[in-house]
Amino acid sequence: MTATAYQTRFGSLKHYEKGHVEPIADDVKHYAMSNCFDIASKSKPYEKVVFGQNQIYVLETLRAEGSSPWYTCAHDEFALVMDGEVEVHLVRLEDAQTVGDENKNGAVLLKDEPRGKKMGWMKLTRGHQGLLPKNTAYQFRSVGEPGVIVLQTCKGDLSIERWADICQTH
Repeated sequence: MTATAYQTRFGSLKHYEKGHVEPIADDVKHYAMSNCFDIASKSKPYEKVVFGQNQIYVLETLRAEGSSPWYTCAHDEFALVMDGEVEVHLVRLEDAQTVGDENKNGAVLLKDEPRGKKMGWMKLTRGHQGLLPKNTAYQFRSVGEPGVIVLQTCKGDLSIERWADICQTH
């Protein structure tokens, strides 16, 4: 039995191939594609652009550049850094600053600086994932060049849908 060699190509914000549909002849190894780099290359810093959805759950692409505003959420979220280096700063919020409604989906902007106990920070680089716990304030800080974050969350008020701009039409 001979092993078939497959080449894995990792994209980045500076170098990626725009996603396209590729016939796969029932071999899923040829069917993986992502357009998160293309989306981030055209986005403003920290816009939460939806590029995948399953019921209320979404994947959002964020262009990591500079420092983000402070966000919080009534449910856990996960941030996966696809390119660059990003610090994620965390503060356990006082009750007065939490979302309050446990059924509120998606992240919300904090109106003021977070109040509560500092929990520390994570340094994430390509391929690292961090948990953003519910009722915790978080802020992304890009280190150096702009990067790309994929956020796993629920669709909320800050989720931006640009399906006509990001989907292949021909």
